[in-house]
Amino acid sequence: MSLELDLATSLASLLVFPGFAFLFVYGLAAEYLDRKLYARLQNRVGPPVVQPLADFLKLLAKESAVPADATARIYNAAPLTGLAGVFTAMLYIPVWGQQAAFAFEGDLVVVLFLLSLPSFSLFFGGWYSGNVFSRIGTTRTITQLFGYEIPFFLAAFAPAVAAGTLSTSGIVAFVGANPWYVLVLLPAFAIALLSLQAKLERIPFDIPEAETELATGALVEYSGRKLALFRLTKDVELVVGAALLSALFLGGPYPAGILEGTAGLAASVVVFFVKTLAVIALLTVLKAVVARLRIEQLVDVFYRVLVPVALAQIALVLAVGLYTNGVIP
Repeated sequence: MSLELDLATSLASLLVFPGFAFLFVYGLAAEYLDRKLYARLQNRVGPPVVQPLADFLKLLAKESAVPADATARIYNAAPLTGLAGVFTAMLYIPVWGQQAAFAFEGDLVVVLFLLSLPSFSLFFGGWYSGNVFSRIGTTRTITQLFGYEIPFFLAAFAPAVAAGTLSTSGIVAFVGANPWYVLVLLPAFAIALLSLQAKLERIPFDIPEAETELATGALVEYSGRKLALFRLTKDVELVVGAALLSALFLGGPYPAGILEGTAGLAASVVVFFVKTLAVIALLTVLKAVVARLRIEQLVDVFYRVLVPVALAQIALVLAVGLYTNGVIP
């Protein structure tokens, strides 16, 4: 009976919450809130609430052609690979309470790897589409990845060093029990925020897409269902990235995460929504106030500025840990 209950719980986590159904709805809702806030910051009305769902359904109904010069297997598999990666990553991030649905020691490394899959799927999909403009976009995608990925990893490891664990659940418990660490980790949070913006290829880091130059970049040959899956991947990646940052730097569902019972569960989910939406709002404001960088400027900023700051943040965390443990008087 216990085995059957565990199986049912695992299936519910995969398919309903915090899995597919939840991320599908929250991803589309996050896209709407992002577009609405972005429009208001530009003194526009913005889209209606059902617009993201309408766009997704419209694309599903359209023909999904495969270019004659494309490598069909890779071209068709790319959208599914990226989407599967971000859906899976959410299972290792706490949504309610201290523990994630499938937590284990070292799951932070898995989450960081899974969040890299959308960029790689975009690269392979665009490169093997056979289109010249797609290949220019994919070259920019992989160049940009080399720029932001190291600072993103270093920033994510700063709270891991502070907590002494590579488990996102363990980090949430540590930051929740030591809320003053939020201030210590502010530089790493800023670096992770900028890196996430680059990972999502949003302004000012939308260089691979650059509508005025490349006509959507790597996705220029995609249409119909495949394009819908790529867009859904970006929406879900936005939610999962915001959830990861809230877990690593803001304590995740804490302080409500320590409460027990149904009321505690509901309160921790509300706190999760508040924190992830706050991160999404910061990303939207950044998109609204900064102009696009060139690709060499992006790499220069991330390597010359953010990598040294991330290393200094880890040194600061180590120093604070040694001081609080009495090693340094």
